[in-house]
Amino acid sequence: MPKKKTIWQKLVKGILYVFGSFAALFLILAIYLFCVAIDYPPKPKDLSSEKLVRNEPSPGFYTIKNNWFRKSKSGLYELYVEGQPFERGVINGKLTKELVVKQEDYFTAQIAKMVPSKFYRSFLKYFVAWFNRDLSKNVTEEYKEEIYGISQSASDKYQYIGSNYQRILNYHGAHDIGHALQGMALVGCTSFGTWDARSQDSTMIIGRNFDFYVNDDFARDKIVAFYNPAQGYKFMTVTWGGFIGAVSGMNEQGLSITINAAKSTLPTGAATPVSLVAREILQYAKNINEAIQIAKKRKMFVSESLLIGSANDKKAVVIEKTPTTYDVYDPNSNYIVCTNHFQGKDLVHTKENIEQMNNSASFYRYNHLMDLLKNNGKNTVQKTVDILRDTKGLNNENIGVGNEKAINQFIAHHSIVFEPQKLKVWVSTSPWQLGEFVCYDLKKVFALRGMKKDQEIIDSNLTIAPDPFLKTQTYKNFVAYRNIVKRVNDNETVDPDSLIINNPQYYNAYIVAGDYSFKLKQFNKARGYYQRALTKVIATKEEEASVKQKVIKCNKKLDE
Repeated sequence: MPKKKTIWQKLVKGILYVFGSFAALFLILAIYLFCVAIDYPPKPKDLSSEKLVRNEPSPGFYTIKNNWFRKSKSGLYELYVEGQPFERGVINGKLTKELVVKQEDYFTAQIAKMVPSKFYRSFLKYFVAWFNRDLSKNVTEEYKEEIYGISQSASDKYQYIGSNYQRILNYHGAHDIGHALQGMALVGCTSFGTWDARSQDSTMIIGRNFDFYVNDDFARDKIVAFYNPAQGYKFMTVTWGGFIGAVSGMNEQGLSITINAAKSTLPTGAATPVSLVAREILQYAKNINEAIQIAKKRKMFVSESLLIGSANDKKAVVIEKTPTTYDVYDPNSNYIVCTNHFQGKDLVHTKENIEQMNNSASFYRYNHLMDLLKNNGKNTVQKTVDILRDTKGLNNENIGVGNEKAINQFIAHHSIVFEPQKLKVWVSTSPWQLGEFVCYDLKKVFALRGMKKDQEIIDSNLTIAPDPFLKTQTYKNFVAYRNIVKRVNDNETVDPDSLIINNPQYYNAYIVAGDYSFKLKQFNKARGYYQRALTKVIATKEEEASVKQKVIKCNKKLDE
């Protein structure tokens, strides 16, 4: 049996190598689409909520009993749900039905575009079926009922892929598989916190970028969700249609959580998705010890860091968890920093973690973040936002806009700041983390409960202004650069030099230009772009090695 597992793991690694850098994204999307493993839905005792009807007291403002859903002037959607698990799910789905359907439409369109071959889509279908064969066994009945409730509002046009319940359940493992199967990490998040003497008013401030990127459509319709479950604590999360997990959130006890991917070995099957572990902690933990106990009892199939800020403990720690063990990193100081590698004494020296620190952008970003905290003096919410928006490298070096080594990689689904002791949270608005950060006072929001008329619930007096970077020529050039990259990916004709002109310090501009030229058999020109890429700050050792191989490949072509 062990021998078969080793052979299988080698086979999958080989397939991923052949697929190249897009393999992880294929698999993330495939999790949502190709759910052929049979997962029978739970059987809630009370199905009466299925008969509930959504009301629309005013255009775009929807209610069901005390629950409501609206779009803020900030561009963020806002949702309040309460009740028992299945009822919560049904109401959530009915209120946000359009977004649940749109998310699936986005994914199906994207996977068809990126994997036009029916053969490869068939392979992904069976791979995901095998991988997720035990997913339902590792999800609590409460969350299965809630997911089943939401699935009532999913589109029936994708039944040929799997039942509504199967698809929505499998979707919750996308984050895990995305980072487990691709070393380049599509989830290179950054989080940090300060308290006591490191914060200007001595209270805790926690900030994070959730750099989980699928496509622009995926990031467009963010939901700030406020939950009042029948069991556990009230809490908020930033989420999207059809998703009940938590990636960033805080509960009424002033316990916040953010998740950061770490280096994982190749998983051999599904366990509990980290987003559902984080959700359980938000819903049922009032302090660090209770958060640790919940994390300990859940088996995860990827390695992850969970940064926990606790008003009751007046400090923050990182729970570091792998599929086989866990550790708790307590800095025993008044600040904490977390990127994408482990820091606890039991996991810092593991083979996978050393590889992550040496080869990825994580340790570079960690050091840059430490410098920013050191140079910024006593921290404030505004300073936290400024750090989360930072586009530079170590020593303020210009490393190109969008570099993974920067704090702001221009791929953030959302950016968020917590003040746990004040029960206040700031959420970013588009584009990325450059728009306004709007503030929600959880005490006031949860006091609203059944909101009968459409009204803004943000604390407008605490809104943080958009980043001045938005008005710069550099930003305009970056937008132009992204549009050119999109045209390249759509197989349109472009001038490869336009990539360089619009983002001259970004190594990937030269790689894209080189790949474009190589495809046109302009090998000398392609080699020149690749050689110039090697003079820039490249995010990972793997990418650097890949560029060097491309130079060799160009030389061989020119010698033929």
